[in-house]
Amino acid sequence: MLNIQNVTGGYANIPVLKNISFEIADGELVGLIGLNGAGKSTTINEIIGLLTPYQGQITIDGMTLAQDSESYRKKIGFIPETPSLYEELTLREHIEVVAMAYGLSTTVAMERAERLLQIFRLQDRLDWFPVNFSKGMKQKVMIICAFIVEPSLLIVDEPFLGLDPLAIQDLTELLAEEKGKGTSILMSTHVLDSAEKMCDRFVLLHHGEVRAQGTLEDLRQAFAMPEASLNTIYLRLTEEA
Repeated sequence: MLNIQNVTGGYANIPVLKNISFEIADGELVGLIGLNGAGKSTTINEIIGLLTPYQGQITIDGMTLAQDSESYRKKIGFIPETPSLYEELTLREHIEVVAMAYGLSTTVAMERAERLLQIFRLQDRLDWFPVNFSKGMKQKVMIICAFIVEPSLLIVDEPFLGLDPLAIQDLTELLAEEKGKGTSILMSTHVLDSAEKMCDRFVLLHHGEVRAQGTLEDLRQAFAMPEASLNTIYLRLTEEA
């Protein structure tokens, strides 16, 4: 599970997050929702270790980055908003590099990848280089690489951008499978209709603070908007801004 307690942090002594706290239990999908600049990307960067909090603590399965940075990072699978691939490596070599980084044998990694390659229709593209891939195909490569490590915590940042409707359905089903396995999932997205259907709970960030968190019903109570959709609540957040 992920636990964030009283975290304040940001960039170069400019605080973006202000004493935020929330947690994600095993087998739970939590949506991180907020306007542009609310602190969603900063929160993700603090979790994965690209930033260090000024104060507070972040743990995954009870472990902090400071206690064992290698083991901590191996617990995380990350699908970034913008695909980031090595132009000189083929799809097969990307899988092999991920295997080395996470201490997996190439055989195990390729076995885990086989089904994912079939799902995303990339089984015949293993020897292709990123220059030959569309943006959607690059995103699928990032998804495959994140899933093969079988993480404790899966972080997906705007996962639906660039994906066609069939791939969106495939990813949605895979996320449901991961929940069933006990994986904690944090999803940051502006596709609110999908988030409302998929997420168990939500964390609403506003100006670097947790404005509200909980189930959709909890958010409705926090905003005094009975029967409101997540999208309607988001629009109320824009009015506050």
